[in-house]
Amino acid sequence: MGACQPLHPHSAQKPSSPNSANPGYFLPRTAGAWLACGFLSLALLHLLCCSPPGTQQAVLSPLLQYFNGTYSSVSPAPSCDYSEGRWVRSPGHARRYNATACGVKDSEDCVRNGRPDTGYLDWRWQPAGGCPLPAFDAAAFLDAVRGRHVAFVGDSMARNQAESLVCLLGASPFPSRLVHRDADPGEFRFRRWAFPSHGVTVSVYWAPFLARATGRVDDYHLPYSSVHLDALAERWSSEADTMDVAVLSAGHWFLKWSMFYNGSEVLGAHMLPDSNHTEIGFASPFREVVRKSLERLLGSGGGGRTVVLATISPSHFEKAWDDPTTCARKAPYKDGEKEVDGEAAELRRVVKEEASAAAARNGGAATIKVLDVTKLATMRPDGHPGAYMHRDPFGPGKPEKMLNDCLHSCLPGPVDTFNEILLQLLLTKR
Repeated sequence: MGACQPLHPHSAQKPSSPNSANPGYFLPRTAGAWLACGFLSLALLHLLCCSPPGTQQAVLSPLLQYFNGTYSSVSPAPSCDYSEGRWVRSPGHARRYNATACGVKDSEDCVRNGRPDTGYLDWRWQPAGGCPLPAFDAAAFLDAVRGRHVAFVGDSMARNQAESLVCLLGASPFPSRLVHRDADPGEFRFRRWAFPSHGVTVSVYWAPFLARATGRVDDYHLPYSSVHLDALAERWSSEADTMDVAVLSAGHWFLKWSMFYNGSEVLGAHMLPDSNHTEIGFASPFREVVRKSLERLLGSGGGGRTVVLATISPSHFEKAWDDPTTCARKAPYKDGEKEVDGEAAELRRVVKEEASAAAARNGGAATIKVLDVTKLATMRPDGHPGAYMHRDPFGPGKPEKMLNDCLHSCLPGPVDTFNEILLQLLLTKR
């Protein structure tokens, strides 16, 4: 902690001698300053030793945010590759906000729901090659997007990251407010927050296929989704011109039961062997909608826009979805213990290829970045709500089988790292 300073260091008055009369002062100013520092140190010691955890968090979080924002920001190195690295222990690193206070979806508020182990909050991502990845700096982020609209478009992982960002920003001294949401407050398909101090808005658009889709995507009781690869989802695509920073995050729904169309023509199906239509897999349709989405964002009016393509964040279901221990790990995988492969690797490859191709076509009129989080997310099986997507899931009278969430991140949790990297990408966008 920096040295304490007198309350009025700019005063032009000469300091009084210890024996001189000085109305209003019972001690010399220097001694008073040291006494103030002593009382402050004792107060902090009492807070750490004798106060409940909730009180500590409420008091210390803004202070840590201030020092992180003031002293800890590191200018990003343009050559840094944040996609490779390892998780290292860093006690308290992810304990930066109260999820209940910033209104996240109940199923991701793991602390409120009674998750007893909180060690998942004590890790930070260390990129390979010694690249720095500073803790999230709310002031730096808001400065980087001053006067701009930041939009997250895609599936529930896009929403998960958007809520993380709003909570990280909300833990700072900059006030925010929710200005739009779904008519049903229990829905999280569209939300918009405003940060008036910097003229920033943050929105999330539910569009799990990025393209127009009906069926199971709207009603889980239906057997499959019908996806129209020739048309982007209406809500986000109609407002694309308002987006200054667009973060696209999709992939998981392409791995589910789907029928793909071009207009009224069926192009093929995925995971529907009884449909009498050709199995076309997931990679080709995914590539088509990523390409079409980039064309929409980089077309007319796209000059100066920043488009960020996020790679998939894999799930960690190790047993049946209703087994309460299906994702009960309590620590990250070690480096080399779990590799990116299979469907996640394929979707990740498509994103990187389409981003490179779009950058070549675009000629630098807009900024295209890849937020490659697949490896770091793969290594965090401990960061999901699991059974704690419900309050006190193991309490008396609770069923032995229950729904588990082994996909999304607890908030706070590993997804906060996505936004730490996003900030660095924005700071090096040119």
